[in-house]
Amino acid sequence: MSVALVGAGPGDPGLLTLRGAELLADAEAVVYDRLAAPALLDLAPPGAERIFVGKAPGDVAMTQDAINQTLVRLGAAGKRVVRLKGGDPFVFGRGGEEAQALERAGIEFEVVPGITSAISAPAYAGIPVTHRGLSTHVTVVTGHEDPAKERSDVDWEALAAAGGTLVILMGVARLEEIAARLLAAGRSGDTPLAAVARGTRPDQQTRRSTLGEVAEGGLPALSSPAVIVVGEVAALDLSWFEKRPLHGRTVVVTRAREQSSGLRRRLETLGARVVELPTIQIEDLPFELPELTGYAWIVFTSANGVSAFFERGLTASGLDARALAGSKVAAIGPGTADALAQRGVIVDVTPERFVAESLLEALPADGRGERVLIPRAEQARDVLPDGLAARGFGVDVLPVYRTTRAEPDAADLDAVRNGEVDCVTFTSSSTVWNFRDAIGDLGDVTPDVVSIGPVTSATAEQAGLPVTVEAAEHTIDGLVAAVCDLLGTKR
Repeated sequence: MSVALVGAGPGDPGLLTLRGAELLADAEAVVYDRLAAPALLDLAPPGAERIFVGKAPGDVAMTQDAINQTLVRLGAAGKRVVRLKGGDPFVFGRGGEEAQALERAGIEFEVVPGITSAISAPAYAGIPVTHRGLSTHVTVVTGHEDPAKERSDVDWEALAAAGGTLVILMGVARLEEIAARLLAAGRSGDTPLAAVARGTRPDQQTRRSTLGEVAEGGLPALSSPAVIVVGEVAALDLSWFEKRPLHGRTVVVTRAREQSSGLRRRLETLGARVVELPTIQIEDLPFELPELTGYAWIVFTSANGVSAFFERGLTASGLDARALAGSKVAAIGPGTADALAQRGVIVDVTPERFVAESLLEALPADGRGERVLIPRAEQARDVLPDGLAARGFGVDVLPVYRTTRAEPDAADLDAVRNGEVDCVTFTSSSTVWNFRDAIGDLGDVTPDVVSIGPVTSATAEQAGLPVTVEAAEHTIDGLVAAVCDLLGTKR
């Protein structure tokens, strides 16, 4: 057993190393900073102990000595421990002190480097820290030294004379003073300067100026953490991250956590900050797989139904997709069809509109003598089974899962109540009703609502949540496109 000092990277969860992800997946305890992306904690097993030790100006959850003692205690107990640190453990991360404490205690440890914000934040702002013809070297320095020290170890005069690119971490509070010292040491007032606040995160902001303007208070206040770049490269503007269509926007996803990852990834790829506020959860139902040879049609109305039918039906019975060879297969939409295709089944029918009414229209008008099996949720609209029965089909509904209400995080609910989000997305009627019950009275705050389709939209209107935009295509991709249309217009 050992302690791993793992660099969590600058904020974007996608920048965690593979080794870091492996260690988190096997951790029994995670000791984490305030700058570590919250999503990374989800990589640890649910039963792993999570210990917050973040520090901020005037708000210290645990002193460095106490952190060292915690790591020693956990390591001595034989636990697999991940010390998750923002950026890189050995770049102004005090990882060296923690390693020394572990070494003195005779506890094995390893160090997993992380991507430092000194390089990544400028890169996400479109600033290369070195560039042919502009800068051949880069110097990284702290702008916040230990206040207990009697003297400064930073020779700003030497740094000014060195030229090249200067990257300053933790210096936003002293930026005017630092700029003035560099000017006094001989750096030109025209030297470009860029400040990247909350680099690599959805709310990243980049401000560009010059050393002279900043020394005179010419840069707007920025939130911490921020990375300061001084040098000719700071004039380059190869922006890409902040140009994404949903950058700076906050979107609420109300799907079940088991279903939300695909939607979340699509929105995050487009630049959005995603608040996962699951209002439903998926529960398995026990069921017996019927003899399939008697069914002319097997009709699937959701990817959840496909998953349950195959994993807990066919596979559990020692069967596979060949068991459906004697039946035709229908799917309510492309998402459900994709779930079937992943299991080796090509559907015979998918309707033009991805709702039960359209699926009913796409199926044969005369069903006399034929049987239909519908694996679906326990509670669902009966448009499809009733309509097929009216056409003479023998219909068997097979409940394979149920949706139940989930309890969203109180802080996420408050973010909606306080108007801190740009829109709320709904993918089903159950997400609407459970959101309505969880959120309570919104008062004067009415968030924009994006609905996946007409049935969900009708429910939202009935629940007092007027729909701002309905997806033209009633799929997750259509929902994402609707969010982009809405927030792009508002931009």
